[in-house]
Amino acid sequence: MQIQTTKAIITGGASGLGEATARVLRAAGAEITLLDRDATRGPLVASEIGGHFVETDVTDEQSVATAIEKASGAMSGLNACINCAGIATGEKTVGRNGAHALDSFQRTININLVGSFNVLRLAAAQMANNTPNEDGERGVIVNTASIAAFDGQKGQAAYGASKAGIAGLTLPVARDLSSIGVRIMAIAPGIFLTPMLEGLGQDIIDGLSADVTFPKRLGKPSEFARLAQFIIESPYLNGEVIRIDGALRMQ
Repeated sequence: MQIQTTKAIITGGASGLGEATARVLRAAGAEITLLDRDATRGPLVASEIGGHFVETDVTDEQSVATAIEKASGAMSGLNACINCAGIATGEKTVGRNGAHALDSFQRTININLVGSFNVLRLAAAQMANNTPNEDGERGVIVNTASIAAFDGQKGQAAYGASKAGIAGLTLPVARDLSSIGVRIMAIAPGIFLTPMLEGLGQDIIDGLSADVTFPKRLGKPSEFARLAQFIIESPYLNGEVIRIDGALRMQ
């Protein structure tokens, strides 16, 4: 798919990896609609890049259905979906206060995994109406997994499980969507320099960077974004998870 003909929704697009992806894709010529719960920053980012914004709760079926309808109307179509919305939960299975809270585990799974599936299934249904290109392609979906799906650290039971779910659904969904010409991929980032990490201070950032094999630094959100663009533009990429982590294997 050519980036100049891409009409994409990006969940979590008001900040972090989602915002970076929105900026990179828009600069390359794609039309963008940000889907986010942040009704303050979302419209600001959309205005800055010349895109659109729809306040969206990814865990709510009607909210997502409405958002996709509005986005498709604003862009006169939809052929790409990038899921970046998510939360990180740090809590041991059994800690000082007893067993892991069930509600925090469920909330993490609901936002990171169920939310991503909620968006991709409705986006794919919309893409099924598109006219296929020369490869028979009608759309592409890019989900955000994590290296925590494969080598999660202590305290990451909920987060690791949610991201392992993202990795695990990639191939079966690719097989499901092959009949309508929609591809799906997942990106598994390592530790990236998002605004949340920037606020921790340089000493902590240097400590995190020390475990990265090469280059010895945290990932740049723009690097995640460029990989998402590469996936969109590469029609033979389908049903796979790509790590982008500087060869980091978490201890």
